[in-house]
Amino acid sequence: MLDDVKGKVVLITGAASGIGAGHARVFGAAGVHVVGADIQAEQGEAVMQEVRDAGGEASFVELDVTSKAGWDAAVAHAKQVFGRLDYLINNAGIYLPGSVIEETPESWQRMIDINQTGVLYGMQAALPVMLEAGGGAIVNISSLYGIIGSPGSVSYHATKGAVRLMTKAAALEHVQDNIRVNSIHPGQIDTPILANLTPEADAAIKARIPMGRLGTPAEVARVSLFLCSDMASYITGEEVRVDGGWCAS
Repeated sequence: MLDDVKGKVVLITGAASGIGAGHARVFGAAGVHVVGADIQAEQGEAVMQEVRDAGGEASFVELDVTSKAGWDAAVAHAKQVFGRLDYLINNAGIYLPGSVIEETPESWQRMIDINQTGVLYGMQAALPVMLEAGGGAIVNISSLYGIIGSPGSVSYHATKGAVRLMTKAAALEHVQDNIRVNSIHPGQIDTPILANLTPEADAAIKARIPMGRLGTPAEVARVSLFLCSDMASYITGEEVRVDGGWCAS
């Protein structure tokens, strides 16, 4: 059903671990040529080797998403290695806790630089290549916290909410260019970020999730693969929650 994605090229940020690494594995297994980008070079290259060992095509490029020049170089790398760029997964992001009163200018700015400006730079670098090729697809990984609120995470909510609306703006700007732009909003996903939870905190999180468990990176990545494929040819500007029913409860 997803044969149309085979041989296409995807650039995935934050590909060295967590949701980004899950995207690399899922897209590689589907026959998409993967360009994994991350600031963690050794770990990122190891994930790309996993994709190659499984029979896929993959290449790693070191990227700081806050660098506009770095973004241009990453897109150029994709074109040099695979000759094209069809899909962009804007996944790289960080989480720094902080309440409204406690938030510092330094923490606020760092969250904006990585989570929000990094997404903008990614779209700015990829869109001209997609326009030249006559089409493409972008998936911006936001968060469930880009839709709902919670205490103690004001800058994270601000940046992920911005990604949600930046996605809609880009989708409408390029709807006539055969370029679709959507956002995914994961809930609690089993990634290294949650590795240090106490048993009590882990139980409290799972109690909030109707499915009673954390999601997996692959479960998020499979939604991205669908959104990039022709199966989603009439979907753009959409926000897709992958949260185990959290928002429905």
